[in-house]
Amino acid sequence: MTYPKRRASLVSLFSVTVWVVLWGGGLGACATLGKLAFSEPDIQLKSIDITGLGLSGGTMNLIFDAYNPNDYRLRSLRIEVGLDLEGTHFGDAVLEKPLDLSPQNHNQVVVPVRFEWAGVGAGARALLSRQAIRYGLSGAVLLDTPIGERRVGLHGSGDVPLKKLLP
Repeated sequence: MTYPKRRASLVSLFSVTVWVVLWGGGLGACATLGKLAFSEPDIQLKSIDITGLGLSGGTMNLIFDAYNPNDYRLRSLRIEVGLDLEGTHFGDAVLEKPLDLSPQNHNQVVVPVRFEWAGVGAGARALLSRQAIRYGLSGAVLLDTPIGERRVGLHGSGDVPLKKLLP
């Protein structure tokens, strides 16, 4: 009559095996969820490129360095930026072109801005003759992530090189 003992040991071996598989699967799921934890990208304004000047105003590109610290690709759905130069509001930009931010990598993001001389004041033209300029910006970036959409605030100030249309 060794069958009941044998059956009991097989049942307990099966239970241990099921427990190990479920526990290991749980750890794997936690590891996957850990990789999906969201960290905000680091977005810094690197330069302002003046791309056009006219009688009524001009255009410029804001060149950003965006570092994605996550283990997965982020996709921008919308970027909204307000730009101040030397304390004068120069313009607002909305970029709705999707941009991919590679995982754990630096990405260059270019946001075009259009401005009018009437809106920035008479002294603003003199600002554009400088090598570097004091800026302030505020806005937001709407990102698509594997765990849903995230809205990240975009704020910064400092001095930035000003690249002119004509050297």
